[in-house]
Amino acid sequence: NNGNWQIEVKTTNSKEPQTIHISSKTSEITLENVLFGEVWLCSGQSNMQQPVKGYHGQPTFGSVMATAKSNNANLRLFTVDRIGSKTPLQDVEKFTAWQQASPNSVSDFSAIAYFFGLELQEILDCPVGMIHTSWGGSSVQAWISKEVISAYQNVNLDDVDITKTTNHIPTALFNAMINPLIPYTIKGALWYQGESNRTEPDNYKKLFPAMVKDWRTRWGIGDFPFYYVQIAPFLYDGNNDVFQAVDNSAFIRETQLQCLDLIPNSGIAITMDIGDQYCIHPPKKKEVADRLLFNALNQTYGYKTIDYAGPIYESLELKDGGIVLMFKNAEIGLYSYGELTGFEIAGADKVFYPATAKIVAQKDVFVKSDKVPNPVAVRYAWRNWIMGTLFGANLLPASSFRTDDWDEATQVKK
Repeated sequence: NNGNWQIEVKTTNSKEPQTIHISSKTSEITLENVLFGEVWLCSGQSNMQQPVKGYHGQPTFGSVMATAKSNNANLRLFTVDRIGSKTPLQDVEKFTAWQQASPNSVSDFSAIAYFFGLELQEILDCPVGMIHTSWGGSSVQAWISKEVISAYQNVNLDDVDITKTTNHIPTALFNAMINPLIPYTIKGALWYQGESNRTEPDNYKKLFPAMVKDWRTRWGIGDFPFYYVQIAPFLYDGNNDVFQAVDNSAFIRETQLQCLDLIPNSGIAITMDIGDQYCIHPPKKKEVADRLLFNALNQTYGYKTIDYAGPIYESLELKDGGIVLMFKNAEIGLYSYGELTGFEIAGADKVFYPATAKIVAQKDVFVKSDKVPNPVAVRYAWRNWIMGTLFGANLLPASSFRTDDWDEATQVKK
């Protein structure tokens, strides 16, 4: 007997703090100021880790006012210490504890997790707990169990120094920062990661859904909601002219969008309009949290009047020497702040030229270029860095996309 035990408690609807007494023949423990409510797990890399106060020289917009107004007895925060392990651990670091939302606790807490939790608590009017477990620069491989990742690659950590590049060691963060949390009851999970895997979209398309499936299996509470962020545009390596997968983050964004169909009960927050050209940590974390929240409110909590999805490319039609693009999630129409930009069009030679684009019939986009008299394919926002211009009428942005599946293509700048 290793001393581990667990109980299931019938929760109360009361928002008042509860007291739990646990006793045996020889000892008694009392837990005070306990709340019952909704708990969300938040994980990923540095954009999830970014605190409300921001990083050095990399701010979080709205942080000062958010911190000043943060006292909330019904919002509880928990941050898992950043450590790795070669084998699955059963507990988190002993100095980690739940904290009530306050200026002291909120400042260093994940901005996305905090903003999501705050809004959810106010809307549901019930206690909310946010568990934050992320590590900047981490790869998806680090968050996957050995049993699952071994189907994709060999994992032998016998001679690995776990203290070096911990956030890239396969299984290391799952072992130390996810496994100890199982089976703590959660409502769902939020995920913001992918920058560290941007050069391997095909591999990510296998590993990411496998990770989600594994977590759900281990928690044993069914396909709990899993909402994630598509990485934002950014000028990786100072290069915006690349067009191939190894260098162009549009491919990993495409993969993340495709994972919607591979991960049941999931949702995505598109960030094409809130990236930063020169900072990989965009400051608009509240907007990201809101878009995750829209998913949760509609899909998890039944607020069906809350739109959560932007337009997604669905099909095309050749017409009048151009291409008409049709979209899902565009029933109430499309919108653009000014001119539609970022569209390129190609013929059978697979050479893409800049193209004009305009919204037609309120819900389609017509794309054309005089340089391409017989077009067959369109790409939108197919760059490391670009500011998205295409939105739904609900003001949620479209992802970058392509209508082709070509492995090789070229690009003409002008």
